[in-house]
Amino acid sequence: MSLGQHLGELRRRVIIAAIALVVGMVVAYFLTDWIIAAMTEPIRIVAERRGDDPDAIVRLMYSTITGPFDMRLRISFVVGIILSAPVWLWQLWAFLMPGLTRKEIRYTIGFVSAAVPLFFAGCYVGWWIMPHIVELMATFSAEGSVNLYEAKYYYDFVFKLILVVGISFVVPVFLVALNLAGIMSGKAILRSWRVAVIIAVAFAGLAPPAAELVSMLLLAGILIVLFFAAAGLSMLFDYRRSKRAAAELGPLA
Repeated sequence: MSLGQHLGELRRRVIIAAIALVVGMVVAYFLTDWIIAAMTEPIRIVAERRGDDPDAIVRLMYSTITGPFDMRLRISFVVGIILSAPVWLWQLWAFLMPGLTRKEIRYTIGFVSAAVPLFFAGCYVGWWIMPHIVELMATFSAEGSVNLYEAKYYYDFVFKLILVVGISFVVPVFLVALNLAGIMSGKAILRSWRVAVIIAVAFAGLAPPAAELVSMLLLAGILIVLFFAAAGLSMLFDYRRSKRAAAELGPLA
């Protein structure tokens, strides 16, 4: 294909992906009431716990006239991206696939098959620990104080937290990808286990409240297991590569 044909193909696939995103946003808009109710549940819990204090107000606050619509639009956009993911991922894959070798296609399929479930699992864990963080931070408020959570900031906090935890679950897959690319060996990944364990424990300690030791240990355990699984898989790939290289050099020797 010529450069013009490639650009035409790219434009066609971008348009299809954009249409899928718009459809996903429309569908997601009708789910915003449920999503906002789930997001603000921790605020209601804090308000109920402080209900005996008439001066303590806990509310979600909109600081602008268009704030409520802006929040629904932001939620619709994020959820729309998730709902339309099968379409735009396929369009991206279909555009890149003709230029990939058979081996690269196999690696890509394996990478996506592992990364996508892990990412969504991480997002679920982030959604699970989010209420604990809100409740924990509210305990530091002085008696009789007012907790007014600005809606835009609250939205950014929730979705950034979910995104960070989701990406942290995918990091081991990137380590395996670096190994397959020949950038890092399995032994090099394994040698950094102390740093990985410290980071996992520190992250898990900051995520759920300190009182919930089980939640902290569970999250840290998941991250540590994923890291060692990535190191073990990388070492297995290294062993297979060295064995295959030895077999190819054997007849020549």
